Amino acid sequence: MREIRAGVRRLLRLPLRTPAQIRADTDEELDAFVEARTDALVARGAEPGAARAEALRRLGGASVDEVRERLHHSATRREDRMRFREGLLRLRQDVHFAARQLRRAPGFTTLAALTLALGIGASTAIFSAVNPILFAPLPYPRAAQLLTIWDQGVDGSRLEPTFGTYRELVARSRTLSALAALRAVQPTLTGRDEPTRLDGQYVTANYFRTLGVRPALGRDLAAADEAENAPAVVLLADRLWRRRFGADPAIVGRQITLDGEPVTVVGVMPRAMENVLAPDAELWTPFQYPAAMDLEGPGWGHNIRLVGRVRDGASLDDARRELGAIAASPVPEFTRPPWAALRRGLTTASLQDDLTRGVRPALLAVLGAVLLVLMIACVNVTSLLLARGAQRRGELAMRAAIGAGRGRLVRQLLTESLLLGGVAGVLGVAVAAAGARVLVALAPAGLPRVDAIGLDGAALAFALGTTTLVGLAVGLVPALQVSRGDAQSGLREASRRTAGRRDVTRGALVVAEVALALVLLVSAGLLLRSMERLLSVAPGFAPARLLTMQVQTAGRVYDDDARVTRFFTQALDAVRDVPGVTAAAWTSELPLSGDGDQYGAHFEDSPTGRNEGDVFRYAVTPGYFETMGIPLVRGRYLAPSDRAAAPRALVINESFARQKFPGQDPIGRHLRVGPDAGPWYTIVGVVGDVKQLSLAAGQAHAVYITTEQSWFTDRVLSLVVRTRGDPAAAAAAVKRAVWSADRDQPIVRVATMDALITASAAQRRFALTLFEAFGVVALVLAAIGIYGVLSASVGERVREIGVRAALGASRTDLLGLVLGRGTALTAAGAAIGVGAAMLASDALVTLLFGVSRLDPLTYVGVVLLLLATSALACAVPAWRATRVDPAVTLRAE
Repeated sequence: MREIRAGVRRLLRLPLRTPAQIRADTDEELDAFVEARTDALVARGAEPGAARAEALRRLGGASVDEVRERLHHSATRREDRMRFREGLLRLRQDVHFAARQLRRAPGFTTLAALTLALGIGASTAIFSAVNPILFAPLPYPRAAQLLTIWDQGVDGSRLEPTFGTYRELVARSRTLSALAALRAVQPTLTGRDEPTRLDGQYVTANYFRTLGVRPALGRDLAAADEAENAPAVVLLADRLWRRRFGADPAIVGRQITLDGEPVTVVGVMPRAMENVLAPDAELWTPFQYPAAMDLEGPGWGHNIRLVGRVRDGASLDDARRELGAIAASPVPEFTRPPWAALRRGLTTASLQDDLTRGVRPALLAVLGAVLLVLMIACVNVTSLLLARGAQRRGELAMRAAIGAGRGRLVRQLLTESLLLGGVAGVLGVAVAAAGARVLVALAPAGLPRVDAIGLDGAALAFALGTTTLVGLAVGLVPALQVSRGDAQSGLREASRRTAGRRDVTRGALVVAEVALALVLLVSAGLLLRSMERLLSVAPGFAPARLLTMQVQTAGRVYDDDARVTRFFTQALDAVRDVPGVTAAAWTSELPLSGDGDQYGAHFEDSPTGRNEGDVFRYAVTPGYFETMGIPLVRGRYLAPSDRAAAPRALVINESFARQKFPGQDPIGRHLRVGPDAGPWYTIVGVVGDVKQLSLAAGQAHAVYITTEQSWFTDRVLSLVVRTRGDPAAAAAAVKRAVWSADRDQPIVRVATMDALITASAAQRRFALTLFEAFGVVALVLAAIGIYGVLSASVGERVREIGVRAALGASRTDLLGLVLGRGTALTAAGAAIGVGAAMLASDALVTLLFGVSRLDPLTYVGVVLLLLATSALACAVPAWRATRVDPAVTLRAE
């Protein structure tokens, strides 16, 4: 009986039973069955009580209540299954009908799907970059326990710690379960192939254990490997093992040659390992400092980084307080030199925050920009759906007239928008895959975890969630609009009554679209003006026709300082003989290349002793200033006569001279740079300021000495070469000239100085490129939105326009009607957008240079651009309005 009733319900499309109805029907059938069975048994001679108990036993229960509850549960489950199947059937019907509706309008479907795919794909691509860098945990066990430790400079800036500080913290800290030190190294690998300089790291033996990573092959570094004069060992990165050694598993235990010395390979790190502290590193060798370090030795230079792991049960704040207490309370067992006395304390940060502090503002700004693009795309498609809903008023009114309720209409329209969003989501994933590759290609140097950018599970989940939300968002307003009760009261009458309200809704969407586009365009304009200002900053030298490259001496033969000097001298002489070379010189620090060699300094007659702060130290060969085009302000340049045996001469930059000797002549003053026991130098000249770290950085203090008069010999120098023609074309000949002095010495970082200047602004350029792209997309979408609204408005107001024309309205009047509407929408959106842009631009402050976030020229220019775009978008609808024939319109009425 139940199956018959359910079948009849499905046949007649009657609603399924409620729980109360289920219980009532079940009780009725149970009572009828028990009564009939009891009567039958009584008729056979059974006692009434026994007959009733037997009837209940046949139903599997001892009492009526027990049987009733079981039957209620069974009936409810059966009804739930039927309800679920009914829901699936309706969903399939809705999807089938929605697909048919979308196929009937291929132009609309294609435009809407591509618009949403662009927004979904762009936002997913940006998320695939932002998530692993800013939000996802680092790829190490319990990554939240990892932290970095920095010393503090005189000006409060972060300063690399010393190895002596590392040893003290290892001995005294109790909140850290592990602490490791690391420093960059670039050894030269020689053998059967061409000599190759590799990026690597000196590390303490517990470095990988601190991170929580084990070698995939061989063993990890051991404490015994750190002992002074212990056998040299190395760990290889998987990519170096595969590239240079053919993934030979027998590499463990073999010796390779680094810097001319045999080194034993003890292990290979996993292929999937991410070394976030030095992504380019391909090998790791242990520090081998003596147990008792000389205070003037390299162990007390500010040249290492520290990474630690907090003990279980302790927090980063606990570690921060303990390290602060250690810094403030020196003990006799650990002597501290004045420059590493930790008087200003230690700075700590989680490893993830430390890695992302430089790129976080740019990435968050880009993420905000792409979300604006997604919102604009949603607004645009919502407007398209409203226009399409206006065309379907007859269909919807007919469906409402034959019994479709408002909920049914809303559900059907939302199904269409979700299906449209699903199609856009599939296309968006393809857009995101391509966008992720573009992001990797555009990524500025220093962007952490670049290798992790891609469509992983989190990015695909984001795409799915975004697709669902977008499908609901773009369909909700049109569904509610076209399903209002007015649509059910008649076709012709409903159309006239609701046209104005629908036009207002579409107009509001265009206002929102213009406002969002203006925010993006203002941001792009501010970044563009900032980049123009930044690249117009004088670097302090003449970059045109200047070629640079870095050369490192490697091997036991270069343990002798005289041999190092001889090599660089011979190579420089050979380079100067290359045809087309007009000047050449060596320098230990190359501007805007990432170099940053700083030392403490003080003047002989300074009462503050060593408290002059850190200065950039350049060891250069005579002719460096002339080659670079650095102007002489006072005194003289360094000359060939400033040799090792001559009185020590030094040149300082103009900002240093101005700050230390305001209104005085610094020539003849004595200055000591580096160790306290180092030599005194006499200032012989003052040169112009040079931008060392970036074009946006302030003028740093700098001193210049000749390579022969330096208190130590540099093993790595950068060559600067000025040419008559294209400097890049001379690179091959210059490299051959350097190799003529020693073929085994690697040459890296070959670039023109113009390229280095451009690369120094890579982070700002990265943000600018993306904002420009998003701004163009937003402008196009805004133009489409304005065009769509005005075009639909003209179509709906044909009768009104015809009547106006019949009553004497001129073409100019009709043009003004449409253009005025478009201009009003744009002006309203611009007014709202200017206020929003003023608030949003606060997120760009760290990326701006020389431009206020409220720069009036940018705001005025963007508003004028939007007004011009609006005028173009209005042109076609306005032309259509002037072509309306009043006679045809009135006859139709």
